[in-house]
Amino acid sequence: MDRRTFLKSTLVVGLGILAVSFKSRLVRSAESDESFEITRTDDEWRSLLTPEQYNVLRKEKTEPPFKNKYHDNKVRGVYLCAGCDLPMFSSDAKFDSHSGWPSFWKPINDSAIRTKTDWKLLYPRTEVHCRRCGGHQGHLFKDGPPPTGLRYCINSAALKFIAG
Repeated sequence: MDRRTFLKSTLVVGLGILAVSFKSRLVRSAESDESFEITRTDDEWRSLLTPEQYNVLRKEKTEPPFKNKYHDNKVRGVYLCAGCDLPMFSSDAKFDSHSGWPSFWKPINDSAIRTKTDWKLLYPRTEVHCRRCGGHQGHLFKDGPPPTGLRYCINSAALKFIAG
């Protein structure tokens, strides 16, 4: 490949990345206008959550795989949103996806979550958020077990667990 072709290719790729980034910001700003039952200022969230919970729930970060609290939890119970205590998932729907994060094939009920499109990796993924406080839980994939075929890949830091 000659230098001119390389530069043109680099320019095209760079423009593509900028376009996707711009689209992501448009999508995010349109979706972030949603209202939630529980709203707090950034400072209030920081005071209520651990730094890890804040980064996951409010900044949409992802915790490391296999080094999180609930990925290997086999105790029966309910997983709540760590931001507002809304029940999110039941241990009855938890399965080992070998991904390193807690995985569920369905939420505790359909009204517990909201989803939106995430373009952070330059291709669309489905983000899962708490419908009450908007806290980022993780992502939804279509490679789960029957009966739904879905995998809710959730950050442990976004959850609280109540045994029972």
